[in-house]
Amino acid sequence: MKMCRWTALVLIALAAICFGTLTQAADFVKLQGAGASFPAPLYLKWFKGYSGSHKDVQINYQSVGSGSGVKSFMDKTVDFGASDAAMTPEEMAKVDAGVLCLPMTAGSIVLAYNVQGVPELRLSRKAYAGIFLGTVKKWNDPLIAQANPGAKLPDAPISVVVRADSSGTTFVFTKHLSTISPEFAKSPGTNKMPNWPVGTRSKGNEGVTAAIKTTPNSVGYVEYGYAKSQKLTFAALENKSGAYVTATTKSGQAALASAAMPADLIVWASDPTGKDAYPIVTYTWLLLYKQYPDKKKGAVLKDLLAYCLRDGQKDADPLGYIPLPPAVTDKVINVLQTVK
Repeated sequence: MKMCRWTALVLIALAAICFGTLTQAADFVKLQGAGASFPAPLYLKWFKGYSGSHKDVQINYQSVGSGSGVKSFMDKTVDFGASDAAMTPEEMAKVDAGVLCLPMTAGSIVLAYNVQGVPELRLSRKAYAGIFLGTVKKWNDPLIAQANPGAKLPDAPISVVVRADSSGTTFVFTKHLSTISPEFAKSPGTNKMPNWPVGTRSKGNEGVTAAIKTTPNSVGYVEYGYAKSQKLTFAALENKSGAYVTATTKSGQAALASAAMPADLIVWASDPTGKDAYPIVTYTWLLLYKQYPDKKKGAVLKDLLAYCLRDGQKDADPLGYIPLPPAVTDKVINVLQTVK
């Protein structure tokens, strides 16, 4: 009789454990995202911070480039995507669950370089457009030299590094170059993956950063945060008003101030006005479906992004990103609430 009671108690305990495990499994939410490498360091910090205080949530984010992120989102193989180029109306029309493009942070694209003996460099609009058109071929070209009197510019070929993958960073950079250079606008033009007339190709902001660090006399375009964290040297660029400006949080904010945020939350500052504005800046967007069949996932995504937009903005500046102004975060949070 005692044995039966003992057996019954054991069975009850095991049942309680199993029920508890099943309940925990049912409550556990795993989110999968993919896309832009530009904001990846900030996204990874946000997602780790959120998961740290929400043990029932796991967030995996793959930094595969904006083009791949948009494709995965359209194919519904992820719960959210990320793109520095947002999405086109044609792309959105193919997503039957609907699309929200939510700006989460912003940043500058810098021209990082590796030239020994040149700790500071100024590049005019004609000079850096010419470098990526392949018409400015050497570091001591007059277009570079005239803006850098006294600099010891080498009589050496410029090794240009560009992105190999479909990239929102490339889209933003080529959109800017197309705005300031009619020749660039004709070819290669604005594109996530253009047919560059010059340059060796590396994958992701990470790959371009690594290539610049290891290639003498090189120059390439990377997100400011990567250049900052890897201690790359980058140029001051001539802006629309003729001033030479270095990428900082303040100069990035001055650039974004020239572009009002519209109702669809997609805006470009391709050639900002103002003498203090850095010339190459962009918002970067997270892509959500308007409707989620799994309501638990939808609710967790809304809570996660609200955390990123409020508490998470304090992490932006230390990592080299531009914190969103309150007026923008309020707009984004209002749109976020429409997710079902």
